[in-house]
Amino acid sequence: MNTEEFDYDLPKELIAQHPTDRRDYSRMMVVNRKTGDLEKKHFYDIIDYLNPGDCLVMNDTRVIPARLFGHRPQKDEKIEVFLLSDIGEGKWEVLVRPGKKMRVGSICEFSDELSCEVIDIKEDGNRIVQFKYEGIFEEILDRLGNVPLPPYISEKLEDKERYQTVYSKHRGSVAAPTAGLHFTKELLEKIEKKGIKLAFLTLNVGLGTFRPVSVDDVKDHKMHSEFYVLDKKNAQIINEAKNSGHRIIATGTTSTRTLESIYKKCGKIQEDSGWTDIFIYPGFKYEVIDCLITNFHLPKSTLIMLVSAFSSKEIILNAYKEAVKDRFRFYSFGDSMFIY
Repeated sequence: MNTEEFDYDLPKELIAQHPTDRRDYSRMMVVNRKTGDLEKKHFYDIIDYLNPGDCLVMNDTRVIPARLFGHRPQKDEKIEVFLLSDIGEGKWEVLVRPGKKMRVGSICEFSDELSCEVIDIKEDGNRIVQFKYEGIFEEILDRLGNVPLPPYISEKLEDKERYQTVYSKHRGSVAAPTAGLHFTKELLEKIEKKGIKLAFLTLNVGLGTFRPVSVDDVKDHKMHSEFYVLDKKNAQIINEAKNSGHRIIATGTTSTRTLESIYKKCGKIQEDSGWTDIFIYPGFKYEVIDCLITNFHLPKSTLIMLVSAFSSKEIILNAYKEAVKDRFRFYSFGDSMFIY
């Protein structure tokens, strides 16, 4: 299966640079994954497609202010450090720019209270750094760090909470689970009142989620690993819905990957945590989810492959073609899809 098969043409002006005025006023393309039939709605219409007894699964991760700007001591050299994953004991895997300036032993200072030293360089060029600080690291990061926006968003975000879901809770992601950005607290209340169950899991989203696949053959692509947690209470909510014949509706590719990873590992949905590098592309057999809420994804990305596996490449690319034609907004702050 060739990566080029998942390419499509997207006018640059359709890449959303800012969120809609109201979260649930974004547009929504409804896709029948078997027939390819399309409907064009708004996200607040999602409630009409959910049935009493269904279980809506959401990723409650929270984006950390992962972008830090500092300098090398005694040198007028600006350094950017982008946090990727917490290794523990003050050690983080990070991206560094410019990388050639930061070899093993190099120091970067961000303020009087925070600095880091490069202690290792991985094969892919990522650095392992040891942070040194006085006080509580998370509080320092909140003061000095910047919430990272994807590189295709050039406009400044005035309200940083718009790059967080309204139910975000557990810090650890460097990118938002964007399918959930469309929900408001009021809409979730209406959904619950209709009899739909809400379940939450946590998957810390990494940058690799959004990177295009660079190899020709899809099967040669190596996925990044991301840490997930599903507790006993929420596993029970999901199982009760599934065992009663109701649908599991995943909010986003991160919720999807977590649920399918747990099933693949355990043979069922249960309390679990760990790292997943599951790669879902056409030919994959879904065991857990019945419907998917998602955004419009980058060409040749693992995300468009995951969505294609849930339906078919032909149906999904046709939906994307129609979305371009009808001037839908794309990517993180863009419009949504409901695939059933």
